[in-house]
Amino acid sequence: MYEYAIAWDWLMFAVRWLHVITAIAWIGSSFYFVALDLGLKKHPALPPGAHGEEWQVHGGGFYHIQKYLVAPANMPEHLVWFKWESYVTWLSGFGMLCLVYYAGADLYLIDPNVLDVSKPVAIAISLGSLALGWILYDLICKSPFGNDNTRLMVALYFILVFVAWGYTQLFTGRAALLHLGAFTATIMSANVFFIIIPNQKIVVADLIAGRTPDPKYGKIAKQRSTHNNYLTLPVLFLMLSNHYPLAFGTEFNWIIASLVFLMGVTIRHYFNTRHADAGNPTWTWLVTALLFVAIMWLSTVPKVLTGAAEDVRVSAAQQPFVTAEAFPRVRDTVLGRCAMCHAKEPGWEGMVAPPKGVVLETDGEIAAHAREIYLQAGRSHAMPPANVTQVSDEERRLFVAWYESAVNGEKTQ
Repeated sequence: MYEYAIAWDWLMFAVRWLHVITAIAWIGSSFYFVALDLGLKKHPALPPGAHGEEWQVHGGGFYHIQKYLVAPANMPEHLVWFKWESYVTWLSGFGMLCLVYYAGADLYLIDPNVLDVSKPVAIAISLGSLALGWILYDLICKSPFGNDNTRLMVALYFILVFVAWGYTQLFTGRAALLHLGAFTATIMSANVFFIIIPNQKIVVADLIAGRTPDPKYGKIAKQRSTHNNYLTLPVLFLMLSNHYPLAFGTEFNWIIASLVFLMGVTIRHYFNTRHADAGNPTWTWLVTALLFVAIMWLSTVPKVLTGAAEDVRVSAAQQPFVTAEAFPRVRDTVLGRCAMCHAKEPGWEGMVAPPKGVVLETDGEIAAHAREIYLQAGRSHAMPPANVTQVSDEERRLFVAWYESAVNGEKTQ
């Protein structure tokens, strides 16, 4: 059974790797086409129906690109679709959500001090929120209110602020920010799957049938693509936030997330303006820097970490690790070698929060992180970094024997 923990860790690594690869592909193509669209040049010599063109140089060659606002007169022989990058990014991200937060719901998803629910209920809330978010967003966009894109985006921002606060009332701080990212990413990928690609297929079908395509489909797809463009950078921040307790484990984590969405707007506004040759709004960098300073301040004032409960109860699944014969020696070793960093108030100079929010000060906390101790300080030498607390080979063997015996229900000598 203990080999299962190793296989599971490698599985999470593989899915995370896939998620990063496909996210790079999706974001890269998305940013490229937005920049291309904004940089198109118009002139009288363009072919009929062409909206603009651009010459680009890359990899030792020149590229001549033309955009048709609705569609060309005839169906091109070769047509490249950009969709699988989005789909696989969402699927692999959902896979990570299942592997980390659903499989490890007791530790990473549920905080009894926030909302004391069972694992199935917590997972149902998670899934329901992602589905409901897309449905409501889509309805708002399709309503008359969505005809004014500026008004729509302002309203959507305040909805995201509310969602950020709402998730902190349901899950752990780490899961709350991750779910806000998943909530937003689901909207982005659903935009591609349910709106942008189907609308393009309608245009293609019209071309094949010899009909003149309706320009409304391109207009709708453009609106959703614009939303995706401004949401991309905040989603990246939220997905990375689970590695930084100062982002997710603070009292004002939902306000931090709200400010991150504004940073996404200011950064993208700068690049979009530059790509459109509409000026050089360097003021956006000052605003972005001020927002980030505000985030740093909110992460430490007041200095209240809420990512871990004051008294971590030992669940039935964790009980074997506490009752194992070797646990007293394991606890002493953890407290002596690990707890100076993995404490609510770390004693290591320059460290203001426990790495990744992991606290190892009580029996319950040590039992809750038994698998991580086994993998990172037992089967590997990942912890502590550079072995700064001089964990001996004998102590590492103790961690391994303790975990494996608890999993197998054996006694440890």
